[in-house]
Amino acid sequence: MARRARSGGSSSTDEFLNLIADPFNTQVQANSIYAALIWSFAVSAGLFVVFCFLRPRFGHIYAPRAKSADEKHAPQRLERQPLGWIRAITVKEPELVDKIGLDAVVFLRFLRMIRNIFIVVTIFGCAVIIPINLVGGHQVYKQYSNIATLLKLTPQYIFGEKFWAFVACAYVFEAVICFFIWWNYRAVLRLRQAYFRSWDYTSSLHSRTLLLRHIPAGAQTDTGIAEIVSASDATDQLPRTAIGRNVRRWGLPELIEEHDEAVRKLEKYLAKYLADPNHLPEKRPLCKPSKKDKDVQTDANGKVDAIDYLTHRIRELKAQIYDARESIDKRDPESYGFASFHSIETAHAVAYVNEKSSSKKARQGVSIALAPKPHDILWQNLPMTRATRRNRLFWDSLWMSLLTAVFVIPNILTSVFLSDFSHLGLVWSSFQKNLEAHPTGWGIAQGIIAPAVQTLFYIALPAIFRRLLTHSGDASRTSRERHLTSRLYAFFVFNNLVIFSIFASAWRYAAAVIGSKDKGVWDALKEGHPFTQLMIGLCNVSTYWLTWQMQHNLSAATDLSQLWPLVLNTFKKRYMHPTPRELIELTAPQKFEYADYYNNFLFAATVGLCFATLQPIILPITAFYLGVEVWFKTYMLQYICFTKTESGGAFWRMLVNRLLFAILLSNAVIALVVGAQGVGSQNAVHNGGMLYAMIPLPFLLAGFKWYLIKYFDSKMGYISPNPALTGTDGMATRGTPSGEKTSSRLAVKFGHPALYKELITPMVHAKSQHLLAEVLSMSTTTQKRKGSVTEGNEEIDDIDFAASRPVLAYSESAIYMSPLKQDGRLAVPGGGDGSASESGSTAALVPGMEVETVSESDMDFERWKGKSEFRDEFGGDGEVFGRAEDADTPALERGEDSDQTTRFRM
Repeated sequence: MARRARSGGSSSTDEFLNLIADPFNTQVQANSIYAALIWSFAVSAGLFVVFCFLRPRFGHIYAPRAKSADEKHAPQRLERQPLGWIRAITVKEPELVDKIGLDAVVFLRFLRMIRNIFIVVTIFGCAVIIPINLVGGHQVYKQYSNIATLLKLTPQYIFGEKFWAFVACAYVFEAVICFFIWWNYRAVLRLRQAYFRSWDYTSSLHSRTLLLRHIPAGAQTDTGIAEIVSASDATDQLPRTAIGRNVRRWGLPELIEEHDEAVRKLEKYLAKYLADPNHLPEKRPLCKPSKKDKDVQTDANGKVDAIDYLTHRIRELKAQIYDARESIDKRDPESYGFASFHSIETAHAVAYVNEKSSSKKARQGVSIALAPKPHDILWQNLPMTRATRRNRLFWDSLWMSLLTAVFVIPNILTSVFLSDFSHLGLVWSSFQKNLEAHPTGWGIAQGIIAPAVQTLFYIALPAIFRRLLTHSGDASRTSRERHLTSRLYAFFVFNNLVIFSIFASAWRYAAAVIGSKDKGVWDALKEGHPFTQLMIGLCNVSTYWLTWQMQHNLSAATDLSQLWPLVLNTFKKRYMHPTPRELIELTAPQKFEYADYYNNFLFAATVGLCFATLQPIILPITAFYLGVEVWFKTYMLQYICFTKTESGGAFWRMLVNRLLFAILLSNAVIALVVGAQGVGSQNAVHNGGMLYAMIPLPFLLAGFKWYLIKYFDSKMGYISPNPALTGTDGMATRGTPSGEKTSSRLAVKFGHPALYKELITPMVHAKSQHLLAEVLSMSTTTQKRKGSVTEGNEEIDDIDFAASRPVLAYSESAIYMSPLKQDGRLAVPGGGDGSASESGSTAALVPGMEVETVSESDMDFERWKGKSEFRDEFGGDGEVFGRAEDADTPALERGEDSDQTTRFRM
């Protein structure tokens, strides 16, 4: 084929090339590229300008984290000029570690690393591949001037020994990526070791605490945990221990969840009903009762008065929660527990020895590892047995596989018809006529619609996978997020890249066959072999991935401009009657979804590497996109977003593994191109050395991975490269209590949250304060129910909630009760209740419950960041805003009080 193409002696070969380079086809493709270019860059530039001018004026949108962070974690102040934000991207890495945490710093370092990789490979790839493709194609194809410029940059028109340059590119690309990984691996290792010695880490209890799971029934005591840890022979130091307690028997977590949901529902009804305090609606709001409340009397439509019903339900649930907390004691242990040492080095040594030990006999099959932070733990999964986890993992993996398979069908349809509208014209004649009449307009639509639909198609996927992985038994949220990243990446590579590209390529070739009719297509089919057809199809589908990569710039600008939060906040405030709680949450920093962002950048890098030799222009586009994202995400992590759960950079190893897989996939694509055009199209014996020369590449990659495991990975997980067996205290731990106090603190900090979580109270706008007594007093005459927490004719109103003292934590030696205030409220562990103001009038409306009234000026997260329900959701356990146990100032000086808030007892 190549020989005749060179001499111009094969009409069938020229006809085949004409079919692939159809003038109408390339016109639409070129228009789609130009449309994507103009659309993404023009709209992105507009959003960037919007951000520059709105940022100084809307601090609650563009700098919520800066407003609420404590002095240690607050970023530098920025000037109010439109470009004043650029100063944020010049902050050095050591300072960023203290300000935004190691997870955020590792994320930015990874982003900079792949940006630098693409800058280097862009220089080499474009300087080598583009000239070879342009010059070589001109020599081979006599109608070269009729081919679209973008297709001239692909290797489909060159043959023979020119592909030695592609083999060289494979080696250069792999060497560049491995060098940058090695360089950054060393830096991340230094950051990890510095993190292990930081004040935040050494002063926390979890840093010297071990999590034990699958404890046998005979050892489910505090003493049994100590014996298991001692059996590892890693230390002769006795740990403080606490066995887990069963909170599931009474359904305590579910009761708290129902209580919180009922409070939020009541707030919504009150917000809508009291929207205009001077003109209340004639009818009170109605709702359907819970399915659990079958004895509630309803109207003909099965509804009840919403305010009365929810008020009564909240009080009932509160009584049940307090009763359940008092019922939990040491008689019902779980199969998990915690062991805490005086020194961090000892805990790391024990964890390291148990990880490397191949025998589980000495520790009775118990799993021993460093404990996550308490708020990082997925408590419902800790008691899960190995058999249950294996069973769930099997079924959840099956569901994910089925979901992947189900997505293949719509993915094929979008790849076939959205990647090139001319394919749709082959099966829809009227559309084909319109397509031929308006190639420019449909080219623009193709460049914008196709990538947008493909992106929106998978928008719900992370939430689905996250739920399945939670059900599978991950012990912590951070481990779940790492698994989520790897699952999403595998899904996107298989479905979005491999399946999409292959089917788009196959159909593109089929389109040429269908469109040729009696033009000698079958002669062309006989001349080409499958590898050549697949390679040419991939070269053509690369135009789609160019438009897809360009639209990433638009998503980056949308992120920075906070377009969706800005629109949603405005819409909610104007039309949705938001509750005070919702208004406060709207001003809180946003949680940074590491799994979603990591998957996006890994997939973008994989696409760029795989199509680097098929369409070299994708390299500078990817480098530009990643460079912009480095700037934007540096600002966002300092001023807009926060890390909800700090893992200390634990994502790094998983990221490197996926990047190594990306270069392996890229080498496979290069081998396909070389085999199709460099070897298969000419004398295979003469040019077969090109493929043989690529054989060492995967082995070199495997050797590099072994080197990383051998010299880096063990040091990444523990405080020293080879923790020694020790019976001494090792590293001194700052502020570490000893004796019984340590055991008490361990029991409190690592007790199930259901045992001590403060119950949320309804929040109402202060403008309706004078109506609360009238609106809520009706609930004292609500229906009596059978089977409720009351007995006989005794009403729940008579329950003394001030005497209900919930269990705060537990151990074998003592039951720890939380101190209650005079009004019966539960105090937050660690000092202070974390609420806003306690001042103002207090009125007993309905016994056993309270309502907080919030003024307009106080509906800001900065005023409520110390309250547990907001601190836990928008600041982990409070590291970003200052932990209560770290504060030396009174609660009033910490900004936890506000004299604008009045709390009503109900």
